[in-house]
Amino acid sequence: MCGIVGFVGEEQAAPVLLDGLARLEYRGYDSAGLAVLDREKGLQMVKSKGRLKVLSDMVDGGKTLSGTLGVGHTRWATHGEPSDTNAHPHLSNSGRIAVVHNGIIENYMEIKEFLQGQGVTFHSDTDTEVVAQLLDYYYQGDIVEATFKVIHRIEGSYALGILCADAPDQLVAARKDGPLVLGYGDGCNFTASDVTALIKYTKTVSYMEDGELAILTREGIQVYNDLNQPVEKERSTVDWDISDAEKGGYEHFMFKEIMEQPEAYRKAAFPRIRGDRVELEDLNLEDDFIRQLDRLYIVACGSSYHVGVVGKYLLERMLRRPVEVLLASEFRYADPIVDEKSLVVVISQSGETLDTMAALREARQLGARTLAIVNVMGSSIAKEADSVLYTWAGPEIAVATTKAYSTQLAVLTLLGLHFARVMDTMSQREIGEILEQMRLIPAKMEEILSHTEEIQYFASQYFNHESIFFIGRNLDYAMGLEGSLKLKEISYIHSEAYAAGELKHGTISLIEPGTLVVALATYAPLFDKAISNVVEVKSRGATVLGVTTESKREEMAKHSDSLIVIPDTHPMLLPSLAVVPLQLFAYYVALQRGCDIDKPRNLAKSVTVE
Repeated sequence: MCGIVGFVGEEQAAPVLLDGLARLEYRGYDSAGLAVLDREKGLQMVKSKGRLKVLSDMVDGGKTLSGTLGVGHTRWATHGEPSDTNAHPHLSNSGRIAVVHNGIIENYMEIKEFLQGQGVTFHSDTDTEVVAQLLDYYYQGDIVEATFKVIHRIEGSYALGILCADAPDQLVAARKDGPLVLGYGDGCNFTASDVTALIKYTKTVSYMEDGELAILTREGIQVYNDLNQPVEKERSTVDWDISDAEKGGYEHFMFKEIMEQPEAYRKAAFPRIRGDRVELEDLNLEDDFIRQLDRLYIVACGSSYHVGVVGKYLLERMLRRPVEVLLASEFRYADPIVDEKSLVVVISQSGETLDTMAALREARQLGARTLAIVNVMGSSIAKEADSVLYTWAGPEIAVATTKAYSTQLAVLTLLGLHFARVMDTMSQREIGEILEQMRLIPAKMEEILSHTEEIQYFASQYFNHESIFFIGRNLDYAMGLEGSLKLKEISYIHSEAYAAGELKHGTISLIEPGTLVVALATYAPLFDKAISNVVEVKSRGATVLGVTTESKREEMAKHSDSLIVIPDTHPMLLPSLAVVPLQLFAYYVALQRGCDIDKPRNLAKSVTVE
């Protein structure tokens, strides 16, 4: 959600900023802008509603904006509609200060009314403009001093990039509850909301902490904490290449990332499997704590929440402990019953999801231990959790998650098996059998991915439906949730997932002749009941696209109009395979409908506001 890029160096800033913003398009946005500072021309600002190409064309790819210091921004509207005026950067009335901002200023109205009382005129509907005008109010010749005053006055979340016409060699950055990365170059330095924007130029980065302020010049970066004391930042080296964040010949990032899942699964799982044991060397939870656990929570949003729904079925079966799955946006308002014998597992691809971060903090405040499953090294959630397990999925660019889902599920499964051994709730033989089957999952994914033309054909038959239902029981219901979300978020088809046993309690009234029902029946213990539900919807005229395993192919084919078949595996691992054709089906349906698959409307990759 929103993207920031800042640059100071010796070369022209605008082309670098545009390139960085292009690599952040996946985060979602509805307008974009640049502010570049030139010693002779002063602050130059260009911004526009719409895609980044509109902005790039306005400045001929950045060539018409001189200056070697600047900030760029892609905005996803929260306060104020998408428009040229509401786009960032925002300029102070004096014209001396330009600001880009990710996050939400919660007390912006109070500050706006105060400044209006001082005679300040506002030009936009955004909360961000108060930062620019408040900086102007406090500015007495030192932009860093003014910034410290502002960040102690504003409330909410922010990642800020600030230029001042009186400081032509200096870029100021600050953050609280919003991701901001510092990049170190040769004769140049960078800041961005995501390392993806910087990887073309540098692999040496630092991650800013809450309350920190950074001063960037071409010679170096100085960081201060919230007490205005200098701090020495630890530098990290990014372990992936720019090619990992490019399409590599694929038409869409989403399809590329679907195809990368076998390798992503290997990277997430295989280093943690040693013979018939799980070795989680980065897990900071003592065996004694694990043994005394009496309740687990899984807290997440979106697809990560659906990983949690699968995880509930798996972990309760493995551990014989109650597992509750809660949406992160509901957790801290649900007055959850947690204590020192509780473990709260938070799951987030970006590690910056604000609702999940708030839930993590609430859990820690209530006395629970916390474990984060995240993809992004150095992310806020990773830093604040008591323990963290990385998914090692590599960069995921498409807004609709695919390989992040698969790797989160792999890590959560390994976590359950590790806990089961420590708690002695599963035999070592059974744990070993599941691990043996996990080693085969990537090859079975590849088998599914070798038959994409079959799923593409089904999509061509069904893409014109405007309402689709997914039904399943147990793990199949959990998988239906993710399949339905994938379809609706990139194809804009109304889609809902239901526990198949609930059909007769109201939902079946929506089934009419021609309604498409995707019926998942991979879970063998409930296969016969799943077939009964398929018969129910067929008797009301539904068209059924079945999803089942190789061993149930013949029986499922008798009741389905079309059939997707996945390889057999251990029942607990079925979701890792079943998700792949559901992702492909969503992708090909969206392709048939001409949708913007990698950047679906109104959505953002990293949601850093409530």
